[in-house]
Amino acid sequence: MTLEELVGTDMNHNKMDSASDALEALVVAAQRQDCLTVGVLESAKLMNVAPDSVLLCVLAADAEDEGDVALQIHFTLLRAFCCDQGVNVVRVAGLGRLGQLLGEPSGPPARGPPRDLHCVLVTTPPCRTLCSDALRRVSSYCEESRGNNQWEPRLALTQR
Repeated sequence: MTLEELVGTDMNHNKMDSASDALEALVVAAQRQDCLTVGVLESAKLMNVAPDSVLLCVLAADAEDEGDVALQIHFTLLRAFCCDQGVNVVRVAGLGRLGQLLGEPSGPPARGPPRDLHCVLVTTPPCRTLCSDALRRVSSYCEESRGNNQWEPRLALTQR
């Protein structure tokens, strides 16, 4: 490995860490402002009714979900819809951390089944715009990834 490759790899790793941190901050801020839609079916319904309200689509799956054919088909359809609407899509590993950010209980659910965290949409608030540095950083990461021919940017959320 050359020095340029090593420095470039380190810089990409730092950008991914920064984008992961920004994504975490964005999800928390959007939840506080009631600007999240959680769940594959709920997301598909919203995108069908109000696609202009969607700012970012987060598709979350861990290694064990990669073999779930139905989930992968849903992801393909959601990505296609987002592409048609010009919505950035980020693929995320770390469902546990995402659940932690969204306040999901880590043990068995007290009431009913746990929420489907495989798709999370960040939407615009009804009365105001969601302007945040975190959204700009995640969007910039998505654009830069597409510029590097990585059409589906990937991030990892790690447990803390």
